[in-house]
Amino acid sequence: MNPKLMKKAMKKMGINVEEIPDAIEVIIKCSERELIISNPQVTRITGAGQESFQVTGVVSERGLNVTASRQVADETSANLEIPVEDVKLVCSQTGASEEEAEEALRLAGGNIAQAIINLKNR
Repeated sequence: MNPKLMKKAMKKMGINVEEIPDAIEVIIKCSERELIISNPQVTRITGAGQESFQVTGVVSERGLNVTASRQVADETSANLEIPVEDVKLVCSQTGASEEEAEEALRLAGGNIAQAIINLKNR
């Protein structure tokens, strides 16, 4: 299909496609490694209230120093103030104790959804 016709059809459906021409590098951080995409071609796709990205390029992988990254995470989470409401919400959704819920929230950087997922997957 002709790219111009495809773009026009997507626009009619409320989907906006935008190239990001000045992207230099994309890094996806995982718990124990990073994926580095060099010389990326990045496209932002917006539609139906959601935004997604399509990335192509040269992919390389870099392992993280797990001990160092955990120490930084531990220091950050120790200083994180967790609201009581968040702890109670995690408890009600997972059946965990308040201590377990608070620890899960700290490990998830205060992200309630991630804390619930982590507790349900243990």
